[in-house]
Amino acid sequence: MATCMGMVVRVGGTAWTVLKPVARQCSRQRTNVFIPQRLSHGARSSLYEHVREGYSDKPELDMRAVCEETDKVIANVESRKGDLRGDDVRKIVCVWQELQAVRTEISGLEEEKSHISDTVKALVTKKDKKALANLPEYTQALQRGREIRNRLIQLFLKETELEQEHYGRALRLPNTSHPDVPVGDESQARVVELVGQKPEFDFKPRGHVELGEELGLIRQRHLAHVSGHRSYYLRGAGARLQTALQNFALDKLQRRGFIPMVVPDMLKGAVFEGCGMQPNAHRSQVYSLDQARFPDLNLAGTGEVGVAGYFMDHAVNWKDLPVRTVCSSTCYRAETDTGREAWGLYRVHHFNKIEMFGVTADETGEESSQLLDEFVSLQKEIFSALELHYRVLDMPTQELGPPAHRKYDVEAWMPGRDSYGEISSGSNCTDYQSRRLNILYEREDGSLQYAHTVNATACAIPRTVIAILETHQTKEGTVRVPRALQPYLGLEVIEKPKYSPLKYIGPNQHSRPPRPSPKTR
Repeated sequence: MATCMGMVVRVGGTAWTVLKPVARQCSRQRTNVFIPQRLSHGARSSLYEHVREGYSDKPELDMRAVCEETDKVIANVESRKGDLRGDDVRKIVCVWQELQAVRTEISGLEEEKSHISDTVKALVTKKDKKALANLPEYTQALQRGREIRNRLIQLFLKETELEQEHYGRALRLPNTSHPDVPVGDESQARVVELVGQKPEFDFKPRGHVELGEELGLIRQRHLAHVSGHRSYYLRGAGARLQTALQNFALDKLQRRGFIPMVVPDMLKGAVFEGCGMQPNAHRSQVYSLDQARFPDLNLAGTGEVGVAGYFMDHAVNWKDLPVRTVCSSTCYRAETDTGREAWGLYRVHHFNKIEMFGVTADETGEESSQLLDEFVSLQKEIFSALELHYRVLDMPTQELGPPAHRKYDVEAWMPGRDSYGEISSGSNCTDYQSRRLNILYEREDGSLQYAHTVNATACAIPRTVIAILETHQTKEGTVRVPRALQPYLGLEVIEKPKYSPLKYIGPNQHSRPPRPSPKTR
């Protein structure tokens, strides 16, 4: 800790200035000079600003591994998506080493300053004023004290500058990759398992939008002026289907010991960054609220962020591990790549999702891997109960995302698309998120250890709706409801509703009905 100069000792009515440690005062002063700003080497770090404002402890990144296994870290970084390269990793190491050198010098000077302070106080106690003025030992101690104070002022500023640069760079590092993860892009994904059979039809299967419109379930037309592109309405049995899927997944998971949770949709940027997302990055998928009115508030694209925020800066009791949490939330995603899947429910701006989140110990190093396997097994139970044909993929390095050590995707066969489509994923984030968000667990002896976190989608509603409609459609244009879902939906077959569909009467159409005549009084 830093110390400052300046204690007054009064001997025989005379005041003498000596050295006194006041660590907290210096710490506060160094914090107050911090002004959040965009770093010259990249986007600003919301998490670092959050820490400097005193809300959380500093992230404890594993810099030992980065420094001792730099080549391995570089190989991992370059196998991932993103703009980080080997030179960035080497720069991170250099900045960290420079920061450690400054901290070592500060520590040495503070130790020397403490020794000088003790020496001066002893001399003041033993000698009178006239003797002190002519005592070389005393004058040399005061001179050295002033030199140390001036040097420490410089070093504190340098430490703050280097620490800010360190976190601005190092927080962008991805997690390590499991040794069995395939290297490359999505074409290198390894099929772990195929479950069920592709449905066979004696007619040409229709897509979910056509089915949904015919059955009065889905509306996407004429919404650009209402809610923008990539938005949708679910109505009638479509709305009931969403509720049924949510309740079906929640019931199954609660029976397995998951604790249900309702989470905020709006969260601070620090929580996103701690989860491995970049709300301030260019072309971010995160919606941010008007910063002038609601500083640093963002809409969550997954329930994972909200649940992680719940555990942030908290320790879980050893006997409760692993903690299994399930939440139902609305997710918001900018989907800036508007050229892909511009129509239908596959890629939309908002959707409901049931999310699994686990916090587990790190004693053997295998706890989080086992929990990920458990989550994937639950995903398979859910999709098998919905009578879908799907495959489980071990995703390659470029598809992991920064926080994931290993990631499995579940892709369901979608006959209307004539292809597999991702409906779920599960990731083992090891201690990546916990080190950034200070998620710990308390051992039986009272010591604290960084936890591991695991997350997985139990049911993303729109894509599951696509798979159900397209898989279970009939020649008559109806949809058969999977047996497991029938008690929740109250239907065995989804049929066309008895009420008539709405008729569009707005502009931009070939044959527009006349507007009503004014009423006469």
